[in-house]
This record gives sequence, C-alpha cells and structure tokens, in this order.
Amino acid sequence: MQTALSEENHDDEGDFEAPLTHSLRSGQAESSPARGEEEYCSNDTGKEPMMTAADVTEFYASLERLGITIWINGGWGVDALLRAETRPHADLDIFIQQKDVPALRETLGMRGYREIKLEIARPHNFVLGDNEGHEADVHVIVLDDAGNALYGPADKAEKFPAAALSGSGSIAGQRVKCILAEWEVKWHTGYKLREVDFKDVPALCDRFGIDYPAEYAHLKKS
Repeated sequence: MQTALSEENHDDEGDFEAPLTHSLRSGQAESSPARGEEEYCSNDTGKEPMMTAADVTEFYASLERLGITIWINGGWGVDALLRAETRPHADLDIFIQQKDVPALRETLGMRGYREIKLEIARPHNFVLGDNEGHEADVHVIVLDDAGNALYGPADKAEKFPAAALSGSGSIAGQRVKCILAEWEVKWHTGYKLREVDFKDVPALCDRFGIDYPAEYAHLKKS
C-alpha cells in the first residue's frame, strides 16, 4: 500500500463549521455529503447497484477528459484516501460544480444513465443510474470567489472551505480528487452511526493522525 500524502490532507478550518449532516440524516430523505450507499441502495433498474473500482476510474476519467471536475466522497472517497479498496460499494458519491451539471447529465445520458430515486431528488442532490446497476449520488456545489463551497438551498446552504476540496487519493492506481480526510471525518459525526462508519473513521484518523471524534473515542487503540 502506498503511503498517503499527508501534506495534502490537512486544512486550516478557520471559522467554518462542519456541514449539518445530522439534520440531513435524521429522518429526511435528502442525502448528506457523507451519507453512504448503505442508506438507500434500492433502485428500479432490476439490478443490484454496484460501483467497482474499474467503474469508478472509468467514470472519473471520462468526465476528466471533458474538462468536468468531480470530487469523490463517501465510501469511495474514504477508500481513495486510504489508497485501498476496503469493501464493495453500491454507488459513487461525488461533488460537482453547479455549472457542470448540464454537461454531466448530457454525458451520462448518452451512456444510459437517467435520474432515479426521484422521491429524494433535490436540485443540489440527486441520483443518476443506468440499467447495469451503476449509480452516482450527485452533490452540487457553488464555489465563491475564494473557492469555498456552498451546498444546499441558497437560503440555508452549508459552507465549507476550499481546503476541504483539496484532498488527493488513488483508486486502482488512478489519482483522483477527493475530500480532505479531516472533512470526511467531520461529515461522519452527528447522526446515527453505521457499522461502516466505525471502520472508516478510525482508519482515516489513524492514517492521517486526526483526533478521534467523541463518538469514536472508544475505538482508539491505547
């Protein structure tokens, strides 16, 4: 396993707060930036959803060739930071700038993707899937002049710093943009934790020297 580039995974938090993931996870249908694929994996394609490493790297590279930037987060984002596939993933969570959404929809539409799970769709968060069980959980952001990201409705958007988008990882040997490890950890707090969270967060904290959040403190090895 390659050694993580720890200098790429530290940020100056400044006055930013971690996104209000707990408000999005507590019974609401909307997907928070960190919500994993396990929370909703059913679809209407007739196939069990699955995004393999090969699927992800091809997806990422095809958009990159078109000049469309995405940042990987969620389960694959954790594995990208760890530079190792730790478990199967039902979908791919991404951040994308609002200006690139039309091109994303057009490009994926030509590849057989369509919007699914319409009951949870929001302008800033929707799921695209094809008939082969590939799914992308899309989180739409707007960058301000300083590169800080705004996520959510304009009247109550969550804001996180440009540094949060400076993470770098690797999937199957392909370098990808992802969320900074510190922010992946922050986004995995403040809600009812899942089994995968108890594996992901300690792995990130140990790899990058991040303090364990209170919810995970009992897992820290003495």
